Amino acid sequence: MDYTLTFKDHESELIKACIAKERWAQRKLYEEYYGLMMGVCLRYSTNSEDARDILHDAFIKVFFNIHKYKPGTSLKSWIKRIVVNTAIDQYRKMQRRRSEDLDTVSGVMTKGPDAMDMYAEKELLQSIQQLTPAYRSVFNLYIIEGYAHKEVAKLLNITESTSRSNLVKARSKLREILNNMGMRNE
Repeated sequence: MDYTLTFKDHESELIKACIAKERWAQRKLYEEYYGLMMGVCLRYSTNSEDARDILHDAFIKVFFNIHKYKPGTSLKSWIKRIVVNTAIDQYRKMQRRRSEDLDTVSGVMTKGPDAMDMYAEKELLQSIQQLTPAYRSVFNLYIIEGYAHKEVAKLLNITESTSRSNLVKARSKLREILNNMGMRNE
């Protein structure tokens, strides 16, 4: 009689082995979530090397804290939360305390169809990576991760108005970058 493990059984055994600091289990967990989490890291970084650094730091935190994972909850979401928080920590380290007031962007409005609908994922990622760290972090947290401006402000140690301002500027800059890419490709 053959015995097969369901994914939940496999995940449970994998987590137990990671808690026991089994290298094979850590490698398996890393390999299982590498692609998905690297995509998250790329959105928060300027280039793939910085993204890999964030990812490696995040997985160190995952392995150090795996005993805190609560079975029955989404392992993917738990790891993603650590990855996003690690990216935010990296942003904070690199950030030069610079606040911009919402008044400085009055009059910047978005017009017409959303430029994001017209481009492929790779072009969007390259464009997001060209944003300043402040704009990129706010854009990712608000647009991609779905945080409210109040939460973004708290995570990044900025004011809500700065979060809103940076989002408006990030969208404007992204539109400019994407429009320039479109002109080059025609």
